[in-house]
Amino acid sequence: MSLFNGSRLDDSTFKLDIERMRMGWYADKYFVNIATMLQKLSEQGYLYRGQHNLLPEGISTDDIATGDIEVEMQWFTRRPGKTIVVGVDKALTMLKHATGYFDNGLFVNTADQLQVWAVQDGDVVHYDGNPLHVQPVMRVRGRYRDFAILETSTLGILARASRIATNVYNTQVAANGKPLMFFPARFDVHEVQAADGYAYLIAVQRYNLDYADHTGIFVSTDAQGDWWGGFGGGTISHSGIASFLGDTAEATLAFSRVLPVNISRIALVDFTNDGVGVSLEVCKAMFDQYYELTKQGNIEEAKRYLLYGVRLDTSSSLRDVSVEPLGDPDLDLGVNPRLIFKTRQALDMAYLDWDLPAEAIDMAREYCQNVKIVVSGGFTVEKITKFEKLQVPVDIYAVGSSLFSNFGPTNTDFTADVVRVKVHDEWTDMAKVGRKAVDNPDLVRVW
Repeated sequence: MSLFNGSRLDDSTFKLDIERMRMGWYADKYFVNIATMLQKLSEQGYLYRGQHNLLPEGISTDDIATGDIEVEMQWFTRRPGKTIVVGVDKALTMLKHATGYFDNGLFVNTADQLQVWAVQDGDVVHYDGNPLHVQPVMRVRGRYRDFAILETSTLGILARASRIATNVYNTQVAANGKPLMFFPARFDVHEVQAADGYAYLIAVQRYNLDYADHTGIFVSTDAQGDWWGGFGGGTISHSGIASFLGDTAEATLAFSRVLPVNISRIALVDFTNDGVGVSLEVCKAMFDQYYELTKQGNIEEAKRYLLYGVRLDTSSSLRDVSVEPLGDPDLDLGVNPRLIFKTRQALDMAYLDWDLPAEAIDMAREYCQNVKIVVSGGFTVEKITKFEKLQVPVDIYAVGSSLFSNFGPTNTDFTADVVRVKVHDEWTDMAKVGRKAVDNPDLVRVW
């Protein structure tokens, strides 16, 4: 978000559990242990007295207060290729509010003693497979024991948010800019929805920036829009249709009559496993109301019955009755290209079977041909790519659990390394084997 509006989010948005974060509640225990050890050593006045250090030759080990050692740490991902970075603002907020130590039960915040660089949410990093070529998204210099326990939480938000953002971005690319409805809320605990929805927003904004597009934003819950002022959208569920005794057309009419006109009317048409037939029933019922109200001059009320789209969500274990089996039956299951082509053709020509006065024909034709097709149910980058290659007439893809993918090429785990230590006021390389301090020109000084 900050890449696109020039400002960073803060804790008025995140509402962190700061007290418990300061106590290490969310930290892997070994970070708590090392922070505790270093503070105790500082209190004891301990000075390094080992024999096997890795300091360059000529640097004295005298008077090195290990308990107060200052380090340079960098945060980075090794996801192959391109990663859309999200979670930076929340990680910075953690550092700002939970860096420090307890003194006789009182927390002393030392965040102002850190030097912090970071990219912005929405920036891009690339990884070519060489761990010495990573691109850090954050760099921090300061007394290690003051922020050691924040590694777990900062990595967690960067990993999850960047993973979802990158998966959304890649899915958006596969969809050739067609809108993506963000539907993964049901596949994880509700506490993550705000961060996930924000990651989706950043991904779509990044796509629009890269491709000079204007793809819209569609989240399914209000919580997903919490961090940026968005609201969930949606229409009719299968359970809602069941409440109308399986009558999709009547359920859609009731929805249209009762719900605010700014909510798009999208009919869910697979309840009886007859996507084409139900789409036609709904379209006719909605147009009848639309036409009658328009004829009466009640234009505002007529808008309630504009059918924005139909959504096909056929189960992957079923073959829609409109799709005759051909060859491999598995190709006929679920939401498949032939079903969408048939639905589009049926909608476009539906008005020809209606008993209409001559003056209503053009209106009916435009009404039917403007109905969009929304698809959902098991859509992935691979499936969307196939649909687009075949030029299947889909207008909107609703995508869910595949946006959580985190294995193989979608693995977006983050890690953090100490790469330098400050000895006698000089910064000295001190990375583990296979890592080193790396620059990223997109890093900017935060504080």
